[in-house]
Amino acid sequence: MSMNRQRVVLITGANGEVGHGLIKTLRQQPDCPGILVLDLRNLDAEMMPYVDGSIAGDILNEELLDNLSSEYEITAIYHLAALLSTHSEFRPEVAHRVNVRGTINLLKVAIEQAQFQGAPVKFIFPSSVAVFGMPNLSVKASVPPVREDEHLNPITMYGANKLYCEHLGRYYTHHYRQLAANVAPSGVDFRGVRFPGLISATTMPSGGTSDYAPEMIHAAAQGKPYECFVRPDTTMPFMAMPDGIRALIELADAPREALTRTVYNLTAFSLSAAQVAERVQRAFPASDIRYVPSAGRQNIVDSWPADMDDSAARADWGWQPVYDADKAFDDYLVPTIRAKYRRREA
Repeated sequence: MSMNRQRVVLITGANGEVGHGLIKTLRQQPDCPGILVLDLRNLDAEMMPYVDGSIAGDILNEELLDNLSSEYEITAIYHLAALLSTHSEFRPEVAHRVNVRGTINLLKVAIEQAQFQGAPVKFIFPSSVAVFGMPNLSVKASVPPVREDEHLNPITMYGANKLYCEHLGRYYTHHYRQLAANVAPSGVDFRGVRFPGLISATTMPSGGTSDYAPEMIHAAAQGKPYECFVRPDTTMPFMAMPDGIRALIELADAPREALTRTVYNLTAFSLSAAQVAERVQRAFPASDIRYVPSAGRQNIVDSWPADMDDSAARADWGWQPVYDADKAFDDYLVPTIRAKYRRREA
């Protein structure tokens, strides 16, 4: 490519919970190239100093992506843009377009960039616990932590989309072009992580089926009652947001030859909704938490495993969460959220 094109990392969906943290963390790295972000709306004003370019646009706009591909030398793509699980159930066709067609469009950008640069382009893809589908609560309660290739029967459009995109990434990394003819591979270096429920202290959640946990904490910190949309016994794996951000970057930095998979499970701790509420009430004794299960969302969380086996990530690239349940609540969530709402009151 022309030497006057700026070398950048492209982040889609940068205005989301993961995007803000990823931008700040990448910017702190001494060898970080420029950061270019793409979202449906311009990047939030307070984040603008951290990036080299912000584009308001749609990942379904192929002309826009073609222009980006010609104007920048994109060395890595963090593809965060997605229509999340609950929203996807109300608009499944839109979800498929955004989550699948959008991913294919970005994979095409990665292929073109790899060909121009003569070097692989890393494609970092956050997948989800939603790719799993447990047949019933009895199986969910009895099985050991689920490995990457087990119980892959998602019951949501979001989960089906994410699972299919994992397969697309594996295909483009290992098989595209080589099956049709004995030619060089695509140049896509696809690396996916299956996140559990991510809990952020700094950003209000929006549209995720696991959001009852962070919503519970944010409501308590504001002195507001909260109606939890799942049963108290509902159990699933979680992770504090800083661990999620770090995992993406650590996977991107891992040597390709160390990786035995294109997609890895990640987890930190598993809690029931009642155990989350217990911790919230310990920190905010006046909190008012009630359980009003929503049939649709309850069914979704019931289909997700209670725990995930992330031993492959630990073995291949040294994954290790910093925040267990105690540290997540005591050192990160409670003090950060408490301080956030105190500042608003001041």
